[in-house]
Amino acid sequence: MATEAVEITVGDRAVRVSNPDKPYFPELGLTKRQIVEYFLSVGDGILGALRERPTTLERWPGGVFEGAKLSTRGDNRGDAFYQKRIPKGAPEYVETARIAFPSGRSADEVCPTELAVVAWAVNLGTMTFHPWPVSRADVDRPDQLRIDLDPQPGTDFTDAVKVAFTVRELLAEHGIEAFPKTSGGRGVHLYVPIEPRWTFVEVRRALIAFGRSVERRMPDEVTIKWWKEERGSRIFIDYNQMARDRTIASAYSIRPTQRALVSAPVTWDELGDVHPEDFSVLTMPARFAQVGDLHAPVAEKAFSLEPLIELADRDERDHGLGDLPYPPDYPKMPGEPKRVQPSKARDDT
Repeated sequence: MATEAVEITVGDRAVRVSNPDKPYFPELGLTKRQIVEYFLSVGDGILGALRERPTTLERWPGGVFEGAKLSTRGDNRGDAFYQKRIPKGAPEYVETARIAFPSGRSADEVCPTELAVVAWAVNLGTMTFHPWPVSRADVDRPDQLRIDLDPQPGTDFTDAVKVAFTVRELLAEHGIEAFPKTSGGRGVHLYVPIEPRWTFVEVRRALIAFGRSVERRMPDEVTIKWWKEERGSRIFIDYNQMARDRTIASAYSIRPTQRALVSAPVTWDELGDVHPEDFSVLTMPARFAQVGDLHAPVAEKAFSLEPLIELADRDERDHGLGDLPYPPDYPKMPGEPKRVQPSKARDDT
């Protein structure tokens, strides 16, 4: 049975929360209102991750329950969905940023500027926020290099952590610093704040070159092979996360697991000892009150990408290594190799 709406004061705003007692994580007894309160408890952190960034909303209006699934491009019958355009009827204080998709179409995406926008989005069922790696000031030049260490079958979080430390060492050799967080699943995300001087194509090219250098350092543990049949039991550095319109769950976002795990910034000293299950809606508020926003420096620093651009130039000049495949929904890109998985290519031959 629906319960009467309430208003929660967020800064100078009164944010309406409809049906506040609706179960959002039934197994944990968490309601919609408690999820709103969670995000407010990590307010400086979630707003730091989203402020002035075009943001896709991952909405679970029915909550997260056993059997719930996310709608996809091929099947829109799921219980949850991605919202890339600002919803109709949004309050006047919800600002937007105009972004362009690879198809050439454009959209006005939610661009959080204050914590009330986060609370408003959570009332719509948003659990996970997916900010672009750009600021509204220049939506075509990333100011973050995001390194997604994605465990493949036969590997796990521990393997991703091992790779993360090698990534840290290699970045340091180029005078670059990264800030780690758990993905909320089995992976590790590393954020590198960069000067917004390069396009998506250039930043992605730099990440491919860096990924190749990590792969050469750890050939048995790391791969940048796009096709799953070639990856084996290794950690995949998902270079296409730096393609336009590809995003990563923000720090402090809730992942749609029945344990309500969250993506948690951690220190390098902690990374080797933590586990994704250490961080949830139930535990993060107390942690945040104690340690604050460990990703705050991401907004305060900006490294040059030139050392990694030079890596890419050297790979191409000395080894003939060029571009790699884009995601399947992308238009054919200049310099991209044939977009077909190797087994099918051999069959065609």
